[in-house]
Amino acid sequence: MNKKILYISYDGMTDPLGQSQVIPYLIGLQKKAYDITILSTEKRKNYSLHHKKIENLLTKNHIKWEKIYYTKKPPIISTVLDIYKLIVKTKRIYKKNKFNIVHCRSYIAAFVGFLMKKKYNVKFIFDMRGFYADERVDGNIWNTNNFIFRTVYNFFKNKETRFLHEADYTISLTNAAKKIIYNWKEFKNKKPAIEVIPCCADFSLFSPNNISKSKVDFYKNELEITENDFIISYLGSIGTWYLLDEMLIFFKRLLIKKPNAKFLFISFDDSNLIKKTAEKNSISQDKIIVQKADRENVPSLISISNISIFFIKPVFSKKASSPTKLAEIMGMGIPIICNSNVGDVDEIINKTQAGLIVNNFSINEFDKIIDSIDEKIKISKEKIIISAQQNFSLQMGIEKYAKIYDILN
Repeated sequence: MNKKILYISYDGMTDPLGQSQVIPYLIGLQKKAYDITILSTEKRKNYSLHHKKIENLLTKNHIKWEKIYYTKKPPIISTVLDIYKLIVKTKRIYKKNKFNIVHCRSYIAAFVGFLMKKKYNVKFIFDMRGFYADERVDGNIWNTNNFIFRTVYNFFKNKETRFLHEADYTISLTNAAKKIIYNWKEFKNKKPAIEVIPCCADFSLFSPNNISKSKVDFYKNELEITENDFIISYLGSIGTWYLLDEMLIFFKRLLIKKPNAKFLFISFDDSNLIKKTAEKNSISQDKIIVQKADRENVPSLISISNISIFFIKPVFSKKASSPTKLAEIMGMGIPIICNSNVGDVDEIINKTQAGLIVNNFSINEFDKIIDSIDEKIKISKEKIIISAQQNFSLQMGIEKYAKIYDILN
């Protein structure tokens, strides 16, 4: 009989993250004869736009899908309400389809898994994704000078330790986070079982072999990119963690050496925000290109790049982060410029030689890196692609998850 898995996600399957970092893994696991049900938290707008496509995809791959709707406001109370809704739904699913393992993506989902282990003795996987409470503080969402937020922070840190103690297996995105946890005094005598699985990429999509020359030519023509332009790209949203000003200052220094450079943002974010920030930094508007793209069109746009860049706020919580864009860009064979002190990024870039690491955000450091760009872009695409496949293969991620499922027999 197939092992039954309930996969609980606080991200929606109709969100871009669910489509890139949940569904491909679960399709691969279902093919290994696991009986999988997803319980996700869907944002109403995304659900209304994309649910038919996702339903068809999951049905075609014999994966069952249940949902609750995400509650946004008020802060804290909305999260408590979502946890309650997930618990109610999970109990219903268990009564109908007694699953062996509850795989909880994120701390919010882990509240449910922890309860199901205690009540029904199912195996509990804590797929932590990062240091949740510290992310809320580092991202200026929770101000711990405020008594309420300080109390909530301490509550989640306490739960974090309990989840790590009680989970039958924990998934960490980075070796850096695993080392931090193993150094905590709470685990001095007994280390939790932790497997490191970074954010992987689907290299059947993120591959130069899949690029249509006509599509690339269309984008170049549409975006007024010529063969003489030097394209530095940024992939993804500009949110809490990504340092737009610092990236634009870097680009401004790059223009001194490469006046033919253009900055291509492949992003659904407001182009006015990006262009106004560029203007604030005295960068001409004709040097900034912002292009939205569905997932299937992203590889074609990345392929236009000579090099790609991302700077992430180097705070404690980011030690546990694995940027999905790193895997996707490397899969396309494009070298990367990024900053240090984020997850395992330094280690991976230094080991693979797939890019350049910025150690601080000073002008001197930027100029030093810019002087190295011409040498770095000589690295063969094939070498970067092989490195991506060795470190971030979706199949590798699926095999690691499958191994954990089998251990928890």
